Amino acid sequence: MVLNILIAFFSLIGLLTLHEFGHFVLAKRCGVKVEEFGIGYPPKLFGKKFGETVYSLNLLPFGAFVRIHGEEGGIEDYRSFIGKPMRQRVLIILGGVISFWIIAAILLSITFSLGIPTPVSDEINQGIVAPQVQIAQVAEDSPAEVAGLQPLDIIKEIKYQDSVLRSDKVNEITNFINEHRGKEITLTIQRWEEIIEVSLVPRLSPPAGEGATGVALVRTALRSFPWYESPWRGITATGQITVAALQGLAGVFSQVLKGEGLPAGASLMGPLGIFDFLRHAWQLGLSYFLYFTALISILLAIFNLLPIPALDGGKLLFLTIEAVRRKPVPQKVEQNITAFFFLLLITFMIFVTIKFDIPRIF
Repeated sequence: MVLNILIAFFSLIGLLTLHEFGHFVLAKRCGVKVEEFGIGYPPKLFGKKFGETVYSLNLLPFGAFVRIHGEEGGIEDYRSFIGKPMRQRVLIILGGVISFWIIAAILLSITFSLGIPTPVSDEINQGIVAPQVQIAQVAEDSPAEVAGLQPLDIIKEIKYQDSVLRSDKVNEITNFINEHRGKEITLTIQRWEEIIEVSLVPRLSPPAGEGATGVALVRTALRSFPWYESPWRGITATGQITVAALQGLAGVFSQVLKGEGLPAGASLMGPLGIFDFLRHAWQLGLSYFLYFTALISILLAIFNLLPIPALDGGKLLFLTIEAVRRKPVPQKVEQNITAFFFLLLITFMIFVTIKFDIPRIF
């Protein structure tokens, strides 16, 4: 338990630290003075200056930071951020986001070599390890939702009276459910490290597209590839996941803007939820842990690119306005807008933690 918590904690801190390291590297490459690179947030516990940069370890373990000379404006010498050409400033800001994608590609490359969790058909039995049937989606107000089934649950066993089915094939489980419509069946479910039993009654006449229990099932397994194929597959998968995530995000925004709320089965996740997700992922094995860490890294990259002041995307927005106006946004105005949106983000994260993370975890 303690080991799982420590691994999840240092993995999340590591992602955020490497994000800031991306800003650090690009700033150095562009000739900008980096005043401090810190892990954690002040108050400072320890600091040592090497060259012109102070490297510090700080008390509050909520990420990392890089203090770049002149980033806040007011200083326009040749070593300052504001004193550099627009293209170099854009690169420095993008450095952190690029780091997230590089991390994801490396982790996915390792995962492809070890064995990556992937959907497989019932007919494939060669070249895969640990096949299993998982719940991919749960329909709203369905017997499955009422019984408490959740996405990622693994179906270990399904039974009705003396009839018992243990199978890693979607078709076999679906057929068993359909044969027992209107009767109470019991599913043995693995949810992370827990094994639980859930009882429900498959519907005789379910809504179109939902099935008798209201779940979408997928067969997954670990599938490995030769080491020389893994790097390219890792890069390709990073791109594919990014595109899929952007499409999903666009769909969510579209539905929310129409006043329809979040899509069925969708849920928000805050820092506490991400931490708990990583903690559980470690219990599934190294391949699953690396895969989910890569997924979180990609989602963090996309989130950071949103044009919201206080995020990297917000900084790019201010640079875009500067390029159009041919002069920067007044320093005081930019700082006030950034501070306002920073408070909004903190408030939103607290709301998500209380509304979604805590009920889900506890």
